[in-house]
Amino acid sequence: MITDTDNIQENQAALAFNNQSAYFDELYSSQEIIRYKRKRVRDHLLNCLSPGGRILELNAGTGDDAVFLAEKGYRVHATDISEGMQKKLIEKVELHGLSDFVTTELCSFTSLDNLGTKGPYDCIFSNFAGLNCTGKLEQVLNRFDTLLKPGGVVVLVILPRYCLWESLLVFRGKFKTATRRFFSSAGRKAYIDDTLFRCWYYSPGFVKRIMKEKYNLLGLEGLCTIVPPSYLDKFPERFPNTYSRLCAAENRLKSRWPWKQIGDYYIISFRKK
Repeated sequence: MITDTDNIQENQAALAFNNQSAYFDELYSSQEIIRYKRKRVRDHLLNCLSPGGRILELNAGTGDDAVFLAEKGYRVHATDISEGMQKKLIEKVELHGLSDFVTTELCSFTSLDNLGTKGPYDCIFSNFAGLNCTGKLEQVLNRFDTLLKPGGVVVLVILPRYCLWESLLVFRGKFKTATRRFFSSAGRKAYIDDTLFRCWYYSPGFVKRIMKEKYNLLGLEGLCTIVPPSYLDKFPERFPNTYSRLCAAENRLKSRWPWKQIGDYYIISFRKK
């Protein structure tokens, strides 16, 4: 059940990302670690997909992934709660001449029953922790079943409740930041351009428990477990050789325990039974 408090949280998150939409691409497109993260997610996603399917993208942002997938021949229904992000997405799709492959809809992932285009889809995809903006993740995941074809896949990128890199901040005296994920059951405060919203953190085990009845697990990978998180954006420039070695180590260990679940994010995928 979505309450008035949930709606207020969603409105605050929408406002925060509206404010950032004007400069989002400029802020992040040049960062080496962001490029590494996108490639990792896309490699995982493409490995789960058959050619030419229909994809429902949640929290699509400014459309980088929608454009990438459309250029690969997929049809994408790109949704987001932020009007600013949707405007940028539409501009990007038109600029690349992909309007026949990408449709858009202003819709929260907690309102999937109200989608104008209900599918069924071959894949449901959510990148870079959009789903951490709700405290009702179980309800969101339970709505996937009616939108997804039998044999369809779900690929999600989520912030876990423990991050190795973040925990090391305790040695720099940043105890509150180092431990913020541990105590997040009621949501933790987050800010974009001084706009407050809340963020929740979910373990892979939590997601697997919700999905196990109707889905089979395909894969679980840690992301930015050994590679630094993207807020350390100067690291590749300052330490290029070390950064290359960290990338190689993470790519080798990404699916092994404990590395698969202690990154800044994890990539998790399922196939519907």
